[in-house]
Amino acid sequence: MATLIITEKSSQAKDLRAALGDRYGRILPAEGHLLRLAEPDEVDPAWKRWSPTLLKPDGLYPTRPDQGGNKAAKLQAITAALRACDEVILATDCDREGQLIGQEILEHVGYRGKVRRALFTAQDPKTLRDAFSALKPNDSMRPLYEAAVARQQADQIYNLSLTRTATKTLLAPGTRGVIGIGRVKTPTLAIVCLRELEIRNFKPEDYFEVVATASVAEGSFQMRHAPAPKDRIKDRATAEAIARAADNHRGPLTVTVEEKRQVPPKLYDLPALQKTCGQRWGWTADRTLAVAQELYDGDGKKLITYPRAEARYLSENQIADVPAIVGALTRLRGFAHLDIARPVIRKGKSGHFCDKALEGVSHHAVIPNVNVLDDLESRLVRLTDDEKRLYALICRSYLAAVMPDYEYRQTSVTMPVPMPTPGGTKPVAFRAVGRIPLKLGWKAAFGSAESDDRSGGKPEEEAEQTLPPLTDGEPATLSDPKLEAKRTQAPPRYNEGTLVDAMQNAWRFVEEPSLRDRLKEAKGIGTPATRAEVIKGLRKQNLLGADGKWLVPTPAGLHLFETLRAAAPTLVDPGTTALWEMKLDDVVTGRADFRRVIDAIATEAERLIGALVGQRGTLLDLGMPAPKARFARRGTGGRTTGAAAGAAKPVRRRTRKAEAPVEGGAAAPKPRRVRKAKAPASAPPTSAQADNGRPAAPATAPAPPNGLRRREPTERMVAFARSLAERKGIDLPDPCLRDFDQCRSFLDQHAR
Repeated sequence: MATLIITEKSSQAKDLRAALGDRYGRILPAEGHLLRLAEPDEVDPAWKRWSPTLLKPDGLYPTRPDQGGNKAAKLQAITAALRACDEVILATDCDREGQLIGQEILEHVGYRGKVRRALFTAQDPKTLRDAFSALKPNDSMRPLYEAAVARQQADQIYNLSLTRTATKTLLAPGTRGVIGIGRVKTPTLAIVCLRELEIRNFKPEDYFEVVATASVAEGSFQMRHAPAPKDRIKDRATAEAIARAADNHRGPLTVTVEEKRQVPPKLYDLPALQKTCGQRWGWTADRTLAVAQELYDGDGKKLITYPRAEARYLSENQIADVPAIVGALTRLRGFAHLDIARPVIRKGKSGHFCDKALEGVSHHAVIPNVNVLDDLESRLVRLTDDEKRLYALICRSYLAAVMPDYEYRQTSVTMPVPMPTPGGTKPVAFRAVGRIPLKLGWKAAFGSAESDDRSGGKPEEEAEQTLPPLTDGEPATLSDPKLEAKRTQAPPRYNEGTLVDAMQNAWRFVEEPSLRDRLKEAKGIGTPATRAEVIKGLRKQNLLGADGKWLVPTPAGLHLFETLRAAAPTLVDPGTTALWEMKLDDVVTGRADFRRVIDAIATEAERLIGALVGQRGTLLDLGMPAPKARFARRGTGGRTTGAAAGAAKPVRRRTRKAEAPVEGGAAAPKPRRVRKAKAPASAPPTSAQADNGRPAAPATAPAPPNGLRRREPTERMVAFARSLAERKGIDLPDPCLRDFDQCRSFLDQHAR
């Protein structure tokens, strides 16, 4: 009997061949989704023209072969093999999307043979052999597949319908671009915009702390009066009174000594890697993923496990790999100083090896690949500097995870100082904290590069210092008190790494307890594989920009957020994903039919379309760069060549543009016929410039030389500028009413 095994990607196929040989049958890999959903106009030609319409077919969107990469060839190979086999084993990722990737191929080609399912979260030989010795009937996975179909179809209907509606109703006439709306995209924009508004509205407050030198028999140290934020001293006179009371005060110390221990941080998943690399080296989320991917499947490398991990645990059967990995890594020069003769294995959710924590998860934490340890040195010489840095970080994380706890002795010292008040005296507490390391344990793996899980976040007033020997009740004298003037700080903006982390922890932005809990289970909005692309898409559409390493909303992005929050707040609420997940849970458990879930989400999309159509207010100019004018070039026989520049006569023809790949596959609006070269502000949008990542127009365009005609701002720009000036209580300069660039400069300056 001929059996075909279908994997999700080539790495799975390779690992399966190494673990199983051909004893179960032929193994062929997909390349993620080999199929796409049909475009709206492939379902209904009337949908080719963009309009505020619900793009929901009578049934489901059919699937079509995807032509990207070598997907067509792989689909053709699998289809041919299916015709000649009697049984299929799906060995794709064991989550909802993995089930869809494998089963949609069978549904598309109409395969009717026997199908079984292999489920695994790691790709080491033992895990794979165990999974194939316990194959399940694929019919048992039908609810999971239907939930995946519901998610896919709902995203298509929701994202495309609302992207077209927003573009047609909110984009200012004569301006370029596509307003991409998506279940993940717009809440991500909202996270950045909310932080930006928090920063702009932040009112810093001055406060004071008092520091004095405490002298005891064995030496001296610093003590600080630093009350909790709600009790901060905002009045200088009060702070000076505390300083006077502390000067030459002598009294007993309360000394508390505790011996504490700290377990190693969790292993890395992709979001944690992206956050750490962003904080340490200023890497974008996309750069981190690209370097990790090269370490994973680069030619002659394959040094780490699958990087798009969504868990920070390993399976318990990977405990057997610990001696081999530790032995190989500690033979490397950078880790040879570490003494890990007896690795420490921590199981359960508080540790690092936990089967229960991996239930429903496709990929375990990112760790060094156990299968390439024999020729590790030869692979390392192929690495770039970035790859070496990231590989070392992943190795340190793994080594730390199997090293002893960090042990230290913490000494806390307090002294009450009586301060005179109109009613008598009031004690104010001075405090000091010291820590003495007893056993470095896992911290030795990081050296000076402390793990991101354990760095930062310590209030300045609790900064640790080396203390002299102290005993409880010992008398001390305070002297040389000083006032330190401080000011509260606004929260920091996001960089790409911290934004990925915020997306993963989007439950923090949701108030409803049940939705918060479900969003925690779903691990936020987006997936490890898509979050970097979502951020990149927002930047391509000129909704997010950059200020150094920080992400900031553009004026158009902030305007869009405020418009959506007023007209259709569901669109910017991360809780929408939690609501969807709860509906999909009902499909998985058999409490709901997947078609009814699609219908319910489509009904909500139709309501939101109505809300956007009814929106009134200033329309958006995304500030997308204008296209270069197309000119004809004289050639042999007087013929012209496409877009080549050189002649003065513009090409007059109808242009057919490819559809813009916004979230969910949304297409660009049908272009108008080009009659003549127009001013850039009124040029029709094209897919290439709507969503292909070309740089946005500069915030302040240079004024044209004397003698050249200046462009006038659009009526919408002037209206927005007047509204902005009135709202902020500032004067609108007269040139802004007559000059496009002056008006744009004013908007960019004051809308931030």
